[in-house]
Parts: sequence; C-alpha cells; structure tokens
Amino acid sequence: MNRKEVYSKYGGRCAYCGREIEFKDMQVDHIVPKKAHPLYTRGVEMEGTDNLNPACRRCNHYKRAHNLDFFRHMLETLNKRISGIYICKVAEDYGIIRVEEWDGLFYFERED
Repeated sequence: MNRKEVYSKYGGRCAYCGREIEFKDMQVDHIVPKKAHPLYTRGVEMEGTDNLNPACRRCNHYKRAHNLDFFRHMLETLNKRISGIYICKVAEDYGIIRVEEWDGLFYFERED
C-alpha cells in the first residue's frame, strides 16, 4: 500500500466528510472491510488501493468495520437519534444547534 497515493485520492480530504486532513493524521480505511461477508467481497481487490480511502480519525472510527451501506444508514438516521436526546432538544429550542437531514452522499461521491 502506498499511503501517499491513498492520501492524494481526494486532494488531502477525507473521502467521507470532505474535511481537509494532514498526511500525518490520515487514517487508511478499507472501503470493503477485510472481514466483510463474502457477498460484499466478490470482485474486490481487498489489498489494492482501489479498496482504500483516506479518512479522518472521526469518520474512520464511526465507520469501523462496516460496509458503506451500513455506514450510510448510520449517518442517514443520525439526525433522528440525536433529536431524541433531551439536551439536544433544549439546544434546538434555544437556537444553539440545528439538526438537519443528511443528503446521503459521501464526499467521494459528489461531483466537482
């Protein structure tokens, strides 16, 4: 694996949230996890850079060893889970935070 090649895939940005990341802070994420069900690994070169994405620490930690579909589901339902927390409701009432729906696209899926 060439870390510099992975880092440059999206111009030094996290493939998921799009935040700029320093090379030293980049974590390398397996798009299809190494321990994925065989159904998800058909036709995927598990060790090649095509299966690797640059990720910030927060996204890589939240995605863990999940596939993209499950990671997307976790993010699409995050607003409802957050809105159910009492302190978040208070913060919304006072205009401190605004919880919105996510459009469902990762940074690497967006057109330039």
